[in-house]
Amino acid sequence: MESIILFAPLVGSLIAGFGWKFISIRGAQWVSTGLLFLACALSWIVFLTHGPETQHIQVLRWIESGTLSTDWGIRLDRLTSIMLIVVTTVSALVHLYSFGYMAHDDQFKDGEESYRARFFAYLSFFTFAMLMLVTSDNLVQMFFGWEGVGVASYLLIGFYYRKPTANAAAMKAFIVNRVGDFGFALGIFGLYFLVDSVKFDDIFAAAPALAETQLHFLWGTWNAAEVLALLLFVGAMGKSAQLFLHTWLPDAMEGPTPVSALIHAATMVTAGVFLVCRMSPLMEFAPNATGFITFLGATTAFVAATIGLVQNDIKRVIAYSTMSQLGYMFVAAGVGVYSVAMFHLFTHAFFKAMLFLGAGSVIHGMHHEQDMRNYGGLKDKLPKTFWAMMIGTLAITGVGIPLTHIGFAGFLSKDAVIESAWAGTQGGYAFWMLVIAALFTSFYSWRLMFLTFFGKPRGDKHTHEHAHESPMVMLVPLGVLALGSVFAGMVWYGSFFGDHNQVNKFFGIPAHAEAVEHGDDHAAPAADDHAADDHADDHGDAKEHVAMHSDPDHAATAAAHHGAAPEGAIYMAPDNHVMDEAHHAPVWVKVSPFIAMIIGLATAYWFYIVNPSLPKRLAEAQRPLYLFLLNKWYFDEIYDFLIVQPSLKLGRFLWKNVDEAIIKGTLNGIAMGIVPYFTRLAGKAQSGFIFTYAFWMVIGMAVLITWMTLSGGAH
Repeated sequence: MESIILFAPLVGSLIAGFGWKFISIRGAQWVSTGLLFLACALSWIVFLTHGPETQHIQVLRWIESGTLSTDWGIRLDRLTSIMLIVVTTVSALVHLYSFGYMAHDDQFKDGEESYRARFFAYLSFFTFAMLMLVTSDNLVQMFFGWEGVGVASYLLIGFYYRKPTANAAAMKAFIVNRVGDFGFALGIFGLYFLVDSVKFDDIFAAAPALAETQLHFLWGTWNAAEVLALLLFVGAMGKSAQLFLHTWLPDAMEGPTPVSALIHAATMVTAGVFLVCRMSPLMEFAPNATGFITFLGATTAFVAATIGLVQNDIKRVIAYSTMSQLGYMFVAAGVGVYSVAMFHLFTHAFFKAMLFLGAGSVIHGMHHEQDMRNYGGLKDKLPKTFWAMMIGTLAITGVGIPLTHIGFAGFLSKDAVIESAWAGTQGGYAFWMLVIAALFTSFYSWRLMFLTFFGKPRGDKHTHEHAHESPMVMLVPLGVLALGSVFAGMVWYGSFFGDHNQVNKFFGIPAHAEAVEHGDDHAAPAADDHAADDHADDHGDAKEHVAMHSDPDHAATAAAHHGAAPEGAIYMAPDNHVMDEAHHAPVWVKVSPFIAMIIGLATAYWFYIVNPSLPKRLAEAQRPLYLFLLNKWYFDEIYDFLIVQPSLKLGRFLWKNVDEAIIKGTLNGIAMGIVPYFTRLAGKAQSGFIFTYAFWMVIGMAVLITWMTLSGGAH
C-alpha cells in the first residue's frame, strides 16, 4: 500500500507527460487526478490504521559505495503518515480544481491545449518528489526528494513561460533555494563524516556522542551537534522561506494559482519544518541551534506579517501570510515542542490551501484581475467563494471560544504554538513577536475580506458586471478544505497538544517521568521513572564512549553502534518540559492571541468599512513607513546592491579584461600573429633550388660534426 502511495503520482506524471497523445488531454487529466485520489485514499487509511510504531519498508537497493550503503526505503511512522495525508489530500484537490482553473488559460494561444497535460504532469511529478522526501529513511533519499521538489517548483512557477516575470521568479526560486541546499548538503556530509552513515536510526543513536564531539570547521572548534543542526536548518531556511532566504516566496505567485496552493501553501514550504522535526533527536542536543531557530522563526513571523499589512495583490497577501505561519511552526520546533509544530503544519495545510484556491476562484471570476483595490462588493457575485474564504479567514485569524478546545483549526494550533513559545522562552522575545504577528495577521486577513467582498465595486465596471461564480469542479475542493479548516484542530488537538501521555502514545514516544510534578493529569505517572533512568544511562554510556576516543569521527561512530535510536516519530529529551509548562501558562497568555485577533478585526473594520478614506490618509501621513513595508523592508534592493550588482560588475570585468583581453587576445595573437610570422619565415626557406637545399645540408652536417667533436673531447 505504501509503495502505491509513493509511486502512483509518478506513474500519473509519466502518463500525462508522455502519453497524452495516445489517451487525449482529457484522459491525461483524469488519469493523473485519479491516481492522486487513489494515493490520497490510501494515505488516509494508513494514517487512521497504522499505529505509532516505526516501520521500515525497503523498496530497492540503491547506492553502494565504500561504507556508504543506502536503500530506497519508506520510513513509516507518525510523522510520515501526517505528511502523507497533507501532501496527497492537498495535491488531489488541487488536481481536481485545476480542471476548471486551467480549462481556458489566457496565457496560451489557440491550438496549444497540450499545456494542460504538461501542467498536470508537473503537478504529479512534484507530488511524487514531495512523497519521496517525507517517506525517506535516510538523508540521501531525502536530499533527492528535496531537489526534486525544487526542480518541480521551477517548472511550475515558470509555467507561463511567455511572461518575463514568471521566468525571473522561477530562476529566483531555484537560485535562492540552492543557497539553502548548500547548507543542507554540508550538514549531510558532516553527519556522514562523523557517523559513517546517512541512515536516520544510526544518526539518532549517535546524537548524544555528537553533542560531546568537537568539530574543526572554519578555522575554529565547534560542537558537532550544534554545527550540524545549524547546517540542516540552513537548508530548511531556503525551502521554508525563513528570513534572509525568503525573497523567492512572494515572487513565486507568478505561477498559476493552483501551483501557489500546492507548493507554496501546504507542501513544499513545510518541508523545512518536517526536516527539523524529523531530526529532533539531534536538535535536542543542540540548544544554541534551536535557540537560533526560535529567534529566526519569531522574527520571520513578525517581518512577514508587517509586509502583509500593505500588499495589494491578493495572492501576495496570502504568500506573506504563509511565510509568517512558517515562522510560527519553527518557533514551536525551536522550543522543543515538535508535536505542536506538526499540529500547526497540519491545520495550516487545510486553511491556507483553501485561501489560495478561494483567491484563485476570485481571480477566475474577475477575469484574472489580482489587485484588491479593483475588487469590492463581490459577496453577492461569488457567494460560495465568499463563504469558503470566510471560513479560511476565521481559521487563520484564530476564531474560537477562549480557554476551551472549541474553535476553528487555526485557533487551536496557533494558540498551542504561542503557549509553547511562552513556556520555552519564559515569556520572552519569541512569545511577544508571535502575539504581535497574530494581531497583524488578523488585520491583513480581514482587510483582504473587506476589500474583496464588501463595499462598493471598484476598478473596471465591465469586469464587475461579468464577474461570475466558479464552476463546481473548483468549488468542491473548497468545500472539502473547509471541513478541514473547521474540524481538524478540534478532532486532533489531544493527539498533538493534549495530555503528555496522549501525545507520547500518538507519536510512539516512550513516556518518561517529569522532573517537575504539577500534580495534575498533564504530568507523566511515576511508574515511568524507569524510562528516564534508561535515557540517563544511555547518555552516560555515550559520554564514556566519547571519553575513550580522542578522534571525533571514531567517537561518534562508536556511539552510533553502541546504542539504539530513540523510539518514536519525534524525540523530546527527559529534561524537556516545555509542553507541560505550556499547559500551565497563565490565563492572560492563553487569551492573548484571541485579544490580538479582536483588535486586528476591529481595526480592519474601522479602516475599510466604517471609514474607508482612513488608510489612504494614514499612508500619506506615514509615507516612509508605508513605503518601507510596501517595498518589503527593501530586502530585494539590498540584495541587488550587495550581491547582484557586484556579481554583474565582476562578471563584466572578467569578461572584458580577462576573457576578451588576456585569454582571447593571447590565443588570437598566437594564432594570427606569431604562427603566421614563422610560417612566412619558413616559407622563404623553401626556394625550390637544389643548391639551396644542398647548402643547408652542408651547414647542418658541419654543425653536427662540430657538436660531436666538442662533446666527445669534453669526456
